[in-house]
Amino acid sequence: MRVLLPEGWPRPRGYANGVAARGEMVFVSGMVGWDAQQRFPSDTIAGQARVALENIVAVLAQAGARPEHIVRMTWYVTDRRAYLDAASEIGVAFREIIGSYTIAMTAVEVRALMEDSALVEIEATAIIPE
Repeated sequence: MRVLLPEGWPRPRGYANGVAARGEMVFVSGMVGWDAQQRFPSDTIAGQARVALENIVAVLAQAGARPEHIVRMTWYVTDRRAYLDAASEIGVAFREIIGSYTIAMTAVEVRALMEDSALVEIEATAIIPE
């Protein structure tokens, strides 16, 4: 995987501008912060983000992929302010579960998610090297 940073641009904080990689692609649908029984163990955005990230890692494992193979994530949050206020706690979970911030990421505030109790939903794309 190669992180893309155009010359003269400042290094982004918490994500990469772009990533180039080769290999088998793995697409993980939007994961919310519920457990295997579809129960939400947390009612906070940080708690749900932690579980959603763990769910992504579990799905990746089914393809033989690991967190370091993730090249892109899209985060959908129902409350931009709550997400920003919990950024440091979310960052701790991200570093513990995923590790690196060398991922192309987008975060979008949405009016609602399909699961009524969901505060965050995260999609991921990984590439297992050739």
